[in-house]
Amino acid sequence: MKNKLMNLIYGTMLASVIFSCKKSASVTPDDAVNKTANKITATVTPIGTVIYTSAGYKLTFTNKEATFDDQERQNFVNTFFTVYPQMANRFNTSATKNVTFIVDPAYNGVAATSNDITTFSPAWFKSNPADYDVVTHEVMHIVQAYPGGVPGWLTEGLADYSRYKFGVNNANAGWSLPAWSSSQKYTDSYRVTARFFAWLELHVNSSILNNLNSICHNGSYTSNTWVQLTGKTVDQLWAQYSASPAL
Repeated sequence: MKNKLMNLIYGTMLASVIFSCKKSASVTPDDAVNKTANKITATVTPIGTVIYTSAGYKLTFTNKEATFDDQERQNFVNTFFTVYPQMANRFNTSATKNVTFIVDPAYNGVAATSNDITTFSPAWFKSNPADYDVVTHEVMHIVQAYPGGVPGWLTEGLADYSRYKFGVNNANAGWSLPAWSSSQKYTDSYRVTARFFAWLELHVNSSILNNLNSICHNGSYTSNTWVQLTGKTVDQLWAQYSASPAL
């Protein structure tokens, strides 16, 4: 993990150096914030809400965990403004530009997204501080905004494909696509499916994932979608992948 960012100008333009973000804040400071005559140095993110804006995008960041590391908050913010516009530009130009992050100690998973709100577990990031490309995976769900009828394995596989493609810290987090194994199935979801998708893009059709996403977004996905896109069923494509899975 990189050294903690020091000398944050917390009352004015937090995160502005990287993204020229404007910030408005409703923050309850705590004893971990050390005020000096000319600066405020933070080692944890105070309880409360900060709003960041950049290039037409808005991120509302609400922290409910008194010990949430301030470098991790900065990692979340930086990652969002780096990857979300790229993914929206590729997969859904109509995706919302207003997103909310909530760091909530009452949440026991890693992260979960509903509509335009993503909730994160501070406990997970305390133990896995380099894993902030969880943000990349989760905000892809916001870009997807599928209306229903799309299999979960496909949705999660495309989100992990997006982490593979757009992620900013995967290597440092020890995250990568798995090697192919005969025990795998395309319905395994997440990284297994993501690797299959990366192979399809490389070896079958360079625009297949864009087209697949559009069909899912339009609510017209069926099991016959793969035949429409490639002339083969998904099972036939998986068999082809399994015979020669190199990326």
